[in-house]
Amino acid sequence: MPDIAAATYSCSVARTVEVVGERWTMLILREAFLGVRRFDAMRRDLGIARTILSDRLGKLVEHGILERRRYQERPERFEYRLTARGRDLYPIVVTLMRWGDEHLAPGGEAPVELVHVPCGHRTRPILVCDACGQPIGARDVRPEPGPGLAKAA
Repeated sequence: MPDIAAATYSCSVARTVEVVGERWTMLILREAFLGVRRFDAMRRDLGIARTILSDRLGKLVEHGILERRRYQERPERFEYRLTARGRDLYPIVVTLMRWGDEHLAPGGEAPVELVHVPCGHRTRPILVCDACGQPIGARDVRPEPGPGLAKAA
């Protein structure tokens, strides 16, 4: 019988899903990438219960994905800003959005389009090889053991 805990520890996907894989968490991240920083605005936009939002924001702060910054003294109020670690999740959010646009959007119509600010064109970001710049699909790569596998065992 395989050791599930060891298998999870050695799997980067499982570790990541443990932190950000819950529905509300991904929607909170979407809001953060759209520039929404304040609790009440997130709550309004998402239609989420106060307790759930508070819990999810706390976990994102605990994992260093968001940071809590005071923006008002009296009454004391905070906003939530993406950290560098949080901004690194952008490709995941965009990939989920793109998949949803292609496979779930009514009539195939994307509700939001992305514009690449430097060139001004609409874009559909793709995954590319960091060595050669070619697009990467599921059939274009193969997994090989990395240095972290031996450490996890």
